[in-house]
Parts: sequence; structure tokens; C-alpha cells
Amino acid sequence: MLLLAGSIAPGTLRPVALPVGAAATPPLGWNSWNGFGCDVSDALIRQTADALVSSRLRDAGYRYLTIDDCWMAPQRTDGHLVPDPAKFPHGLTTLADYVHARGLRFGLYESAGTRTCAGYPGSLDHETSDARDFAAWGVDYLKYDNCFNGGRPAGDRYATMADALRRTGRPIVLSLCEWGENAPWSGWGARAGGSLWRTTADISDTWTSVLANLAAQVALPTGRPNAWNDPDMLEVGNGGMDTGEYRAQFSLWAVLNAPLIAGNDVRRMTAATRDILLNREVLTVDQDWSGRAGRLVRESGPLQVWAKPMTDGSVAVVFLNVSDDPVPATASAAELGLKPGPRTTHDLWTGANTTGPVRATVAPHDVVMLRVT
Repeated sequence: MLLLAGSIAPGTLRPVALPVGAAATPPLGWNSWNGFGCDVSDALIRQTADALVSSRLRDAGYRYLTIDDCWMAPQRTDGHLVPDPAKFPHGLTTLADYVHARGLRFGLYESAGTRTCAGYPGSLDHETSDARDFAAWGVDYLKYDNCFNGGRPAGDRYATMADALRRTGRPIVLSLCEWGENAPWSGWGARAGGSLWRTTADISDTWTSVLANLAAQVALPTGRPNAWNDPDMLEVGNGGMDTGEYRAQFSLWAVLNAPLIAGNDVRRMTAATRDILLNREVLTVDQDWSGRAGRLVRESGPLQVWAKPMTDGSVAVVFLNVSDDPVPATASAAELGLKPGPRTTHDLWTGANTTGPVRATVAPHDVVMLRVT
């Protein structure tokens, strides 16, 4: 293990240890924030764990169940974080055991500041004791936020927690929720011990927000194993968008090799929400790593064409229509990185197979997602 010493400025090129916990593929899971905010409890987490199993989301790969902000008491006790006794009367160890017994991994939230974003005790300058408690409770994944950071260098703050987590001996995936303010994708995020990092401000359950977070990915270097770009969590099923818009977010995040972290109430999903989250062919695109993530290959008016090479030599293609009217879409073999000639396309949402030019008509605020060979 290589220990970190001194100040690590964002972007400074220096060798640092491997990530705290491995994320060879983009993490799949569920997080409480988008659907529940501060309304978290022992009962909610147990019911969600059961629902992830019964809905078959766990078997599709959604393994991380993370409690976001507001899980802790307003003050520390003897220097330690304490789970809110009203929300989590049995503590977190037994809850983590419950989650683990269902074949899931237990995630928790904190902030690399003096307070969390909701005003609860932060981990800044308490990294060693907090990391020990996280490990003792059975935490497998830490979402580490950026609020109330006092202007201290991001690299230092995140690396200090990563080093404290390493010393516990428990592999904990570290998600840097730094909002992309200091470009963690430039190298310092991985050197500070993160396996994934936010590239944007918080998403909201609107089409405008999804498109804004998508646009922020265009100029980024590609993610890679243990170094994934995270355009923030899924809003699928939370009620602010329609089915086509949710299908678009899911498809685009998949072609980007982004983490797919659901945030809806999985205990009460509609059939449409379930069908999106459980689309195995789209999930395969997200989890397949061929050496680079998807990229925007062309933008023509309201149409965007995104493409991602797959390990079997095929190409995943997403036609995105940002307008209020249907648009025709085509893609050439050259822009998809394929040799000239007739193509076979498989629609990952309808299941239809066609031979010939790569083309489709895309509904308003929706996508067509294809696998082209």
C-alpha cells in the first residue's frame, strides 16, 4: 500500500495507491436521495432490500443499496457519528447484516466537510474514526459529498478519507461526489482513491436537467475500470418525466458506461419503470468495457447520435431526439467506426431486427437504441 502524504492538488501528477474498493464495471444499485430525501429509516431500507430481490433488480446487477444524507444524529457522541435513534433504532450493523443476507452491498453517505449538505456532522478532520466505524458497521460503498468544505483542497480531503478507509482493511468503493468542480477525471480523482466521481451538479427529475448533465459529458475523457465518470443518479420512475424521457436517460447513461443508481421507490414500481430498469440488453451495454465509453459522434439540429464500441465488435448506438416533434435518424458505417457494407441492427427496446442502412424515426423526447453489427 502506498500512503498519501502532503498536499494533493487537483490535477497534480503523482503516484498514489489503488482505489479503496474495486469497481471493475460501473456500479449498479439504489440510493435513497432522489426518491426520499431525508425521509430515511430502518424500515425503508429493509423494505427496499426485499424489493430489490423480489423485483429481480438484484439479479440484474443492482447490488449497492445506499442510504444518503440524514441518517445520523445531529451531533457526534464522544467524537463518533451516531445513527439517528428514531430512524435507525437498531443501529446500522444489524441493518447492514440484513442487506448483506439478501446478496446486496451496503452503502452510506458522508461529506468531506464539516457538515453534510443537509447540515449533519461531516467527516472532515474525523476521517480515521469515521472510517473505522464505517468498516465496523459493514459498509461496502461510501458516497462522499463536498458540502461545507471550508475551501480546503479537494484532493487532500478525499485522499485523507481514502487512506483512512484503506487502513481499516475493508474494501469500500469510494464515490467522490465532488460535483466536478475540480475536474476529478483529470487524474487526481483516481490518485485520491476514488473509483467513480461526479462530473456535474445534482440532477433533478426534469428533461432539462438530464440534457444538461448529458451535455457536460461530451468533452470529458472516457471513463475506465475503477475510474468511472458519474453524471449523477437515475431519475427513472420518480414521476417528473414521461416514459420516453426516462428511457432516454437510462439509454444514454448506459452508452456512457455511467454508474446506474436507481432512486425511485422500488417497492411500488409501475410496469414501465420496471421494464426500463430491467432491460438486460441495455444493462449489458453499460457493463461492457471495450476500451472506451460512448461518445457523441454527431449532432444535427434536434438529433444527437451517440455510439459505443462493444467487445464483440458490434457498436451500441443511441439516437436522441431533444425536440417536441418526431425526427428521422441515420448513421453511417464510417461515423460508427465500422467497415462499409450492409448492417444488421437490433433494437434494444423493441427487439426488432433489420438489415440495411442504420436508420430510425425517433419520437419526441425519446431515444432509439440499437446494437449494430
